[in-house]
Amino acid sequence: MSPILRNDTFLRACLRQPTDYTPLWLMRQAGRYLPEYRATRARAGSFMGLATNPAYATEVTLQPLERYALDAAILFSDILTVPDAMGLGLSFEAGEGPRFERPLRDEIAVAQLQVPDLERLRYVFDAVRSIRRALDGRVPLIGFSGSPWTLACYMVEGAGSDEYRHIKTMMYARPDLLHRILDINAQAVAAYLNAQIDAGAQAVMVFDSWGGVLAHDRFAPFSLDYTRRVVQALQREHEGRTVPCIVFTKGGGPWLESIAACGADVIGLDWTCSLADARRRTDDRVALQGNLDPAVLFAPPETVAAQARAVLDDFGSPARADGRLGGHVFNLGHGISQHTPPEHVQALVQAVHEHSRRRRR
Repeated sequence: MSPILRNDTFLRACLRQPTDYTPLWLMRQAGRYLPEYRATRARAGSFMGLATNPAYATEVTLQPLERYALDAAILFSDILTVPDAMGLGLSFEAGEGPRFERPLRDEIAVAQLQVPDLERLRYVFDAVRSIRRALDGRVPLIGFSGSPWTLACYMVEGAGSDEYRHIKTMMYARPDLLHRILDINAQAVAAYLNAQIDAGAQAVMVFDSWGGVLAHDRFAPFSLDYTRRVVQALQREHEGRTVPCIVFTKGGGPWLESIAACGADVIGLDWTCSLADARRRTDDRVALQGNLDPAVLFAPPETVAAQARAVLDDFGSPARADGRLGGHVFNLGHGISQHTPPEHVQALVQAVHEHSRRRRR
């Protein structure tokens, strides 16, 4: 029997239900900006040593919650665990980021690609169970995966990219090969997220980090259509509660209406999109997540607080004139920078909670 969830504000906001204040969590909230994270990573010996050890993953997942009154925890892992389990040979080089030893560059490699055995990802599910036990009902736990398109970018490029030359060449010259990769990825991501839900994740998020690099007529067939397949394959109830799904496409503002129709409960926005405009365009059919520019956190704490209040004012009151409710989960427009002063995050959390409570009086 799972412990009673003492703070379900995040889950209620995801489902556009009444809340006393706007809940807050941060993408990459467990990360290098925290000295305690850096100390744990040093003990683990490497990033993958950290991510594949459920005890370490639990420790770093909880670290930001010990500092800040955040309203959700997010599983400490990496979006590239799925292609790693496919046998592409993931490694992390100091100062270079992730790299695959065997990128998908030809017809033979693509033909051999298969949905991975989820047993190869058991360390992730063990971490979910461990984190849920450690949270003991304090806040909900979010599980996540990269989107089929974003995973494909890494799988074909072999690493991060500025120009996406290899995958865009495949997209235009051999779309059949890319569609096969995306089909396998969609099956794998859906199975992976459902296994996280079975292990105890109380919400799940799909990170379409590179959807925004696609041409206007390529986003739907090569990114959104496969994200929609993932969302539609997810189990949406576990432990007697709805499991919300969040979809975040960085640079996805031009396609907001289409993304909002994919079946997710929450749409994440980067800082280029006005929340007020997004509410108008989606007619509050989905909750919104975001969307403070992470660079704001380099500014003095009083500026951080003022910018946080501006984001909340941009969203406005959840209550509409017609009696319906909108939903807002405060977050950054992308992951927190490793150079962020930790005390500035405290100013952010305090401002969001205090100002959103005042707005509801």
